[in-house]
Amino acid sequence: MAAAPSTTIAAIASPIGVGAISLIRISGPHAIQIADMATNGAASTTIPRLARRCKTTDRDGSVIDDGILTTFIAPNSFTGEDTVEFSGHGGILVTRETLARFLECGAIHAAPGEFSQRAFINGKLDLTQAEGIMDLISAQTRLAIRAAHSQLEGTLGKRTTAARDELLDILANLEAWIDFPDEDIDPESSAELRTRVQSILITISSLLATADQGRVLREGVRTVIFGEPNVGKSSLLNQLLGFDRAIVSAIAGTTRDTIEEIINLNGIPLRLVDTAGVRQSDDIVEAKGIQRTVRQIETADLLLEIADASQPRPEEGVLPSHHATHLLVLNKSDLGEHRSWREIDAIRISCLNTSGFDQLSAKIHSALRFAEADFGEHAIAINARHQASLGLAHTNLTAALDLLTDEHSDPELAAIDLREALDALGEIPGKVDTEDLLGVIFSKFCIGK
Repeated sequence: MAAAPSTTIAAIASPIGVGAISLIRISGPHAIQIADMATNGAASTTIPRLARRCKTTDRDGSVIDDGILTTFIAPNSFTGEDTVEFSGHGGILVTRETLARFLECGAIHAAPGEFSQRAFINGKLDLTQAEGIMDLISAQTRLAIRAAHSQLEGTLGKRTTAARDELLDILANLEAWIDFPDEDIDPESSAELRTRVQSILITISSLLATADQGRVLREGVRTVIFGEPNVGKSSLLNQLLGFDRAIVSAIAGTTRDTIEEIINLNGIPLRLVDTAGVRQSDDIVEAKGIQRTVRQIETADLLLEIADASQPRPEEGVLPSHHATHLLVLNKSDLGEHRSWREIDAIRISCLNTSGFDQLSAKIHSALRFAEADFGEHAIAINARHQASLGLAHTNLTAALDLLTDEHSDPELAAIDLREALDALGEIPGKVDTEDLLGVIFSKFCIGK
């Protein structure tokens, strides 16, 4: 773990802009003294965790703001350091002037995420909990909030730490037997070692399975709306959003670039992408838009293919390669349906009178097979960093398992893979300490006596 910072930082902790109140946070070894200089000694005479009204003043004693001051004495604060929070009026200028005064008194401006970083350095939260803070701030659905709270509570960190502790014990036993054969240490049988490693692999696999959920909760289901010109793609986007985001026109080729917006569909964020109509075009700009449509289809999670129900069914086109769920949506059902569509399985809607949208929403929801029940007891949704570390641990554990299964392999080779898996698991909560292994060996086997 890194050494505790020696500087004192300050920053505006509320959103920039005009509001009823603002919040400025100061954290570090000199937080109380710095706040005292700007508040005529109010910080050091305030009972910790008890809000107190006070005024901030400039060096000449003129009042800058009148607000509420709260102090938190280390280690009982978010960062684990002495911390002062000042809530003042929410004007942009008065908030900046108050912050400038704290900086003038000796604080330095906090870097992005530095308060959370200090909380991690001081052992107040692990890396997964720090990431959970940003997930909670950026959550766009109730499911995303639930997953973020689970991460803030340390659910992911606890599961990976438990797996790491189990692996640490396995490795300590194996390396002790390898390095100290004369210490009368009874090694576990190969079968028992394999069973324990397989148990850890099951845990890692279950966490890796949540990667898609995590991506969806953070980024949304990439939902591409595509089809021929004038079938109602932009109208569908506008109806789903509830406002006119895209230009709707009877002129073919009106949409020439992709348009993206996010909606919340029963707890699932959909990143809607309206695309240019697919057709042969000599217009250079429109042709580029169609090329972008093809690229969007190739990277989609969900494809909503829109067609005009009142017109004859077009010949089957060749879709670009994709791995997305594909739904056919027949628009303009209010104009009557052409007989060529009668036997076709599709969702029938009208963007004009909004009929069929309940069925469309239900069909999308069921097609994605993604709901609150998918989370089970704990809402865990790993991110790309977690996925990379878990994937590396899974690869190394699988290799170690193969070596442990081979009676002719050197156990030292398995120990190397186990150690690499241990480091990979430690990267998730931010606990990578090479001294841990020695600690377990000495405590359990009394080696070095």
